Amino acid sequence: MTALTFTFVVLAMSAVAGFLGALTGLGGGVVIVPALALALGVDIKYAIGASLVSVIATSSGAAAAYVREGYSNIRVGMLLEIATTVGAIIGAVLAAHVTTHVIAIVFGSVLLQAAYQSFFKSEPESASPTESDALGKRLRLEGTYPVNGTRQEYGVRNVPTGFGLMFMAGGLSGLLGIGSGALKVIAMDRAMKIPFKVSTTTSNFMIGVTAAASAGVYLSRGYIDPRVAMPVMLGVLAGAFVGTKVLVQARVRTLRIIFGCVVLALAIEMVVNGLMGKV
Repeated sequence: MTALTFTFVVLAMSAVAGFLGALTGLGGGVVIVPALALALGVDIKYAIGASLVSVIATSSGAAAAYVREGYSNIRVGMLLEIATTVGAIIGAVLAAHVTTHVIAIVFGSVLLQAAYQSFFKSEPESASPTESDALGKRLRLEGTYPVNGTRQEYGVRNVPTGFGLMFMAGGLSGLLGIGSGALKVIAMDRAMKIPFKVSTTTSNFMIGVTAAASAGVYLSRGYIDPRVAMPVMLGVLAGAFVGTKVLVQARVRTLRIIFGCVVLALAIEMVVNGLMGKV
Protein backbone atom coordinates (compact mmCIF):
# COMPACT_ATOMS: atom_id res chain seq x y z
CA MET A 1 0.00 0.00 0.00
CA THR A 2 1.05 3.63 -0.44
CA ALA A 3 2.50 5.68 2.38
CA LEU A 4 -0.69 7.78 2.58
CA THR A 5 -2.93 4.72 2.77
CA PHE A 6 -0.68 3.17 5.41
CA THR A 7 -0.88 6.36 7.49
CA PHE A 8 -4.69 6.48 7.37
CA VAL A 9 -5.02 2.77 8.21
CA VAL A 10 -2.67 3.15 11.19
CA LEU A 11 -4.54 6.27 12.29
CA ALA A 12 -7.89 4.44 12.24
CA MET A 13 -6.57 1.39 14.09
CA SER A 14 -4.90 3.63 16.65
CA ALA A 15 -8.13 5.49 17.34
CA VAL A 16 -9.84 2.19 18.17
CA ALA A 17 -6.87 1.17 20.32
CA GLY A 18 -6.94 4.47 22.21
CA PHE A 19 -10.68 4.15 22.84
CA LEU A 20 -10.30 0.62 24.25
CA GLY A 21 -7.17 1.60 26.15
CA ALA A 22 -8.89 4.47 27.95
CA LEU A 23 -11.98 2.36 28.63
CA THR A 24 -10.15 -0.63 30.13
CA GLY A 25 -6.92 0.86 31.50
CA LEU A 26 -4.83 -1.19 29.06
CA GLY A 27 -3.20 1.82 27.47
CA GLY A 28 -3.83 1.11 23.80
CA GLY A 29 -0.59 -0.79 23.27
CA VAL A 30 -2.35 -4.08 23.86
CA VAL A 31 -4.19 -3.50 20.56
CA ILE A 32 -1.60 -1.53 18.60
CA VAL A 33 1.31 -3.99 18.90
CA PRO A 34 -0.50 -7.02 17.40
CA ALA A 35 -2.37 -4.83 14.89
CA LEU A 36 0.83 -3.36 13.49
CA ALA A 37 2.81 -6.60 13.66
CA LEU A 38 0.17 -8.99 12.33
CA ALA A 39 -2.10 -6.90 10.10
CA LEU A 40 0.46 -4.52 8.57
CA GLY A 41 3.67 -6.54 8.83
CA VAL A 42 5.59 -4.00 10.92
CA ASP A 43 8.57 -5.49 12.77
CA ILE A 44 7.38 -6.16 16.31
CA LYS A 45 10.15 -4.11 17.93
CA TYR A 46 9.20 -1.07 15.84
CA ALA A 47 5.56 -1.79 16.71
CA ILE A 48 6.51 -1.81 20.39
CA GLY A 49 8.38 1.48 19.96
CA ALA A 50 5.32 3.12 18.38
CA SER A 51 3.14 1.56 21.06
CA LEU A 52 5.19 3.09 23.85
CA VAL A 53 4.70 6.51 22.28
CA SER A 54 0.96 5.81 22.02
CA VAL A 55 0.81 4.74 25.65
CA ILE A 56 2.25 8.08 26.70
CA ALA A 57 -0.38 9.79 24.51
CA THR A 58 -3.18 7.69 26.02
CA SER A 59 -2.09 8.55 29.53
CA SER A 60 -1.89 12.23 28.65
CA GLY A 61 -5.33 12.20 27.04
CA ALA A 62 -7.17 10.12 29.61
CA ALA A 63 -5.44 10.82 32.92
CA ALA A 64 -6.33 14.51 33.11
CA ALA A 65 -10.02 13.79 32.57
CA TYR A 66 -10.09 10.98 35.16
CA VAL A 67 -8.29 13.08 37.77
CA ARG A 68 -10.72 15.94 37.17
CA GLU A 69 -13.71 13.60 37.58
CA GLY A 70 -12.29 12.27 40.85
CA TYR A 71 -11.71 8.65 39.78
CA SER A 72 -7.92 8.25 39.83
CA ASN A 73 -6.16 7.65 43.16
CA ILE A 74 -3.05 9.81 42.77
CA ARG A 75 -1.45 8.65 46.03
CA VAL A 76 -1.70 4.97 45.05
CA GLY A 77 -0.49 5.73 41.53
CA MET A 78 2.64 7.59 42.65
CA LEU A 79 3.55 4.90 45.17
CA LEU A 80 3.20 2.02 42.72
CA GLU A 81 4.94 3.96 39.94
CA ILE A 82 8.23 3.50 41.81
CA ALA A 83 8.06 -0.25 41.18
CA THR A 84 6.82 -0.02 37.59
CA THR A 85 9.46 2.49 36.51
CA VAL A 86 12.33 0.32 37.77
CA GLY A 87 10.77 -2.73 36.15
CA ALA A 88 10.23 -0.89 32.85
CA ILE A 89 13.90 0.06 32.54
CA ILE A 90 15.00 -3.52 33.24
CA GLY A 91 12.46 -4.88 30.73
CA ALA A 92 13.58 -2.48 28.02
CA VAL A 93 17.20 -3.54 28.49
CA LEU A 94 16.23 -7.23 28.29
CA ALA A 95 14.21 -6.67 25.11
CA ALA A 96 17.37 -6.41 23.00
CA HIS A 97 18.37 -9.94 24.02
CA VAL A 98 15.03 -11.73 23.48
CA THR A 99 13.75 -12.96 20.10
CA THR A 100 10.51 -11.57 18.68
CA HIS A 101 8.87 -15.02 18.77
CA VAL A 102 9.43 -15.28 22.51
CA ILE A 103 8.14 -11.75 23.05
CA ALA A 104 4.94 -12.56 21.13
CA ILE A 105 4.33 -15.75 23.15
CA VAL A 106 4.97 -14.00 26.49
CA PHE A 107 2.68 -11.17 25.38
CA GLY A 108 -0.12 -13.59 24.54
CA SER A 109 0.30 -15.54 27.79
CA VAL A 110 -0.03 -12.37 29.85
CA LEU A 111 -3.20 -11.43 27.99
CA LEU A 112 -4.73 -14.90 28.47
CA GLN A 113 -4.37 -14.50 32.23
CA ALA A 114 -5.90 -11.03 32.10
CA ALA A 115 -8.88 -12.34 30.09
CA TYR A 116 -9.41 -15.20 32.54
CA GLN A 117 -9.45 -12.80 35.49
CA SER A 118 -11.94 -10.55 33.73
CA PHE A 119 -14.42 -13.27 32.71
CA PHE A 120 -14.39 -15.63 35.67
CA LYS A 121 -13.41 -13.68 38.77
CA SER A 122 -15.74 -10.70 38.79
CA GLU A 123 -17.37 -9.38 41.92
CA PRO A 124 -20.84 -7.88 41.76
CA GLU A 125 -20.99 -4.18 40.95
CA SER A 126 -22.69 -3.47 44.28
CA ALA A 127 -20.02 -5.19 46.39
CA SER A 128 -19.36 -3.59 49.77
CA PRO A 129 -16.31 -1.31 49.90
CA THR A 130 -13.18 -2.84 51.42
CA GLU A 131 -11.60 -1.33 54.52
CA SER A 132 -7.88 -0.54 54.37
CA ASP A 133 -5.48 -2.85 56.21
CA ALA A 134 -2.85 -1.51 58.62
CA LEU A 135 -0.29 -0.54 55.96
CA GLY A 136 -2.95 0.99 53.71
CA LYS A 137 -4.12 3.17 56.61
CA ARG A 138 -0.57 4.15 57.55
CA LEU A 139 0.13 5.28 53.98
CA ARG A 140 -3.31 6.93 53.74
CA LEU A 141 -4.12 5.23 50.44
CA GLU A 142 -7.91 5.09 50.92
CA GLY A 143 -10.07 7.34 48.77
CA THR A 144 -13.49 8.04 47.26
CA TYR A 145 -14.94 7.94 43.74
CA PRO A 146 -18.25 8.99 42.14
CA VAL A 147 -21.12 6.48 42.26
CA ASN A 148 -24.61 7.59 41.19
CA GLY A 149 -24.00 11.21 42.12
CA THR A 150 -22.40 10.48 45.51
CA ARG A 151 -18.85 9.78 46.70
CA GLN A 152 -18.24 6.11 47.57
CA GLU A 153 -15.42 5.43 50.04
CA TYR A 154 -13.03 2.50 49.54
CA GLY A 155 -9.92 1.11 51.23
CA VAL A 156 -6.64 -0.37 49.98
CA ARG A 157 -5.20 -3.71 51.10
CA ASN A 158 -2.18 -5.97 50.38
CA VAL A 159 0.16 -3.12 49.40
CA PRO A 160 3.36 -5.29 49.30
CA THR A 161 1.69 -7.78 46.94
CA GLY A 162 0.50 -4.98 44.69
CA PHE A 163 3.97 -3.41 44.73
CA GLY A 164 5.56 -6.69 43.61
CA LEU A 165 3.02 -7.16 40.82
CA MET A 166 3.69 -3.59 39.68
CA PHE A 167 7.40 -4.39 39.33
CA MET A 168 6.46 -7.30 37.07
CA ALA A 169 4.05 -5.04 35.18
CA GLY A 170 6.82 -2.52 34.55
CA GLY A 171 9.14 -5.25 33.30
CA LEU A 172 6.52 -6.42 30.82
CA SER A 173 5.94 -2.83 29.72
CA GLY A 174 9.59 -2.42 28.79
CA LEU A 175 9.77 -5.85 27.18
CA LEU A 176 6.47 -5.81 25.30
CA GLY A 177 5.54 -2.14 24.89
CA ILE A 178 2.02 -2.62 26.26
CA GLY A 179 1.98 -0.02 29.03
CA SER A 180 1.44 -3.01 31.36
CA GLY A 181 -2.13 -1.85 31.91
CA ALA A 182 -3.49 -5.40 32.07
CA LEU A 183 -1.33 -6.39 35.03
CA LYS A 184 -1.76 -3.02 36.70
CA VAL A 185 -5.54 -3.27 36.61
CA ILE A 186 -5.42 -6.85 37.93
CA ALA A 187 -2.96 -5.91 40.71
CA MET A 188 -5.10 -3.03 41.94
CA ASP A 189 -8.49 -4.66 41.38
CA ARG A 190 -7.67 -8.18 42.64
CA ALA A 191 -4.71 -7.93 44.99
CA MET A 192 -5.29 -4.48 46.50
CA LYS A 193 -9.12 -4.63 46.44
CA ILE A 194 -9.48 -1.24 44.75
CA PRO A 195 -12.78 -0.75 42.83
CA PHE A 196 -12.56 -1.60 39.11
CA LYS A 197 -13.22 1.91 37.80
CA VAL A 198 -10.62 3.36 40.15
CA SER A 199 -8.18 0.63 39.08
CA THR A 200 -8.61 1.36 35.36
CA THR A 201 -8.40 5.13 35.76
CA THR A 202 -5.38 4.96 38.06
CA SER A 203 -3.74 2.59 35.58
CA ASN A 204 -4.25 5.18 32.84
CA PHE A 205 -2.64 7.76 35.11
CA MET A 206 0.39 5.51 35.68
CA ILE A 207 1.08 3.99 32.26
CA GLY A 208 2.50 7.15 30.72
CA VAL A 209 5.33 7.33 33.27
CA THR A 210 6.05 3.61 32.91
CA ALA A 211 6.15 3.83 29.11
CA ALA A 212 8.35 6.93 29.16
CA ALA A 213 10.93 5.06 31.23
CA SER A 214 11.31 2.37 28.57
CA ALA A 215 10.64 4.53 25.49
CA GLY A 216 13.99 6.24 25.94
CA VAL A 217 15.78 2.90 25.62
CA TYR A 218 13.85 2.03 22.44
CA LEU A 219 14.56 5.49 21.01
CA SER A 220 18.29 5.15 21.64
CA ARG A 221 18.27 1.86 19.71
CA GLY A 222 16.40 3.31 16.75
CA TYR A 223 13.16 1.36 17.27
CA ILE A 224 10.89 4.42 17.21
CA ASP A 225 10.11 5.31 13.56
CA PRO A 226 8.27 8.66 13.21
CA ARG A 227 6.43 7.36 10.11
CA VAL A 228 4.72 4.79 12.33
CA ALA A 229 4.77 6.52 15.72
CA MET A 230 3.17 9.80 14.63
CA PRO A 231 -0.14 8.43 13.21
CA VAL A 232 -0.27 5.97 16.11
CA MET A 233 0.08 8.76 18.66
CA LEU A 234 -2.53 11.02 17.02
CA GLY A 235 -5.06 8.21 16.59
CA VAL A 236 -4.66 6.90 20.12
CA LEU A 237 -5.00 10.38 21.60
CA ALA A 238 -8.30 10.95 19.75
CA GLY A 239 -9.65 7.54 20.75
CA ALA A 240 -8.62 8.00 24.39
CA PHE A 241 -10.53 11.28 24.58
CA VAL A 242 -13.75 9.53 23.51
CA GLY A 243 -13.07 6.56 25.80
CA THR A 244 -12.90 8.76 28.90
CA LYS A 245 -16.42 10.06 28.20
CA VAL A 246 -17.84 6.55 27.82
CA LEU A 247 -16.18 5.03 30.91
CA VAL A 248 -17.83 7.49 33.31
CA GLN A 249 -21.29 6.21 32.28
CA ALA A 250 -20.45 2.52 31.73
CA ARG A 251 -21.35 -0.34 34.08
CA VAL A 252 -18.47 -2.20 35.73
CA ARG A 253 -19.58 -5.59 34.39
CA THR A 254 -19.74 -4.19 30.87
CA LEU A 255 -16.20 -2.85 31.21
CA ARG A 256 -14.98 -6.23 32.43
CA ILE A 257 -16.55 -8.03 29.45
CA ILE A 258 -15.03 -5.55 26.98
CA PHE A 259 -11.66 -5.93 28.71
CA GLY A 260 -11.86 -9.72 28.54
CA CYS A 261 -13.01 -9.95 24.92
CA VAL A 262 -10.32 -7.63 23.60
CA VAL A 263 -7.42 -9.26 25.38
CA LEU A 264 -8.62 -12.83 24.72
CA ALA A 265 -8.79 -12.31 20.95
CA LEU A 266 -5.38 -10.66 20.86
CA ALA A 267 -3.84 -13.26 23.17
CA ILE A 268 -4.85 -16.17 20.96
CA GLU A 269 -3.62 -14.39 17.84
CA MET A 270 -0.26 -13.45 19.32
CA VAL A 271 0.45 -16.87 20.83
CA VAL A 272 -0.44 -18.71 17.61
CA ASN A 273 1.62 -16.38 15.44
CA GLY A 274 4.51 -16.47 17.88
CA LEU A 275 4.57 -20.28 17.88
CA MET A 276 4.36 -20.37 14.07
CA GLY A 277 7.15 -17.79 13.73
CA LYS A 278 5.06 -15.23 11.87
CA VAL A 279 6.17 -12.29 14.03
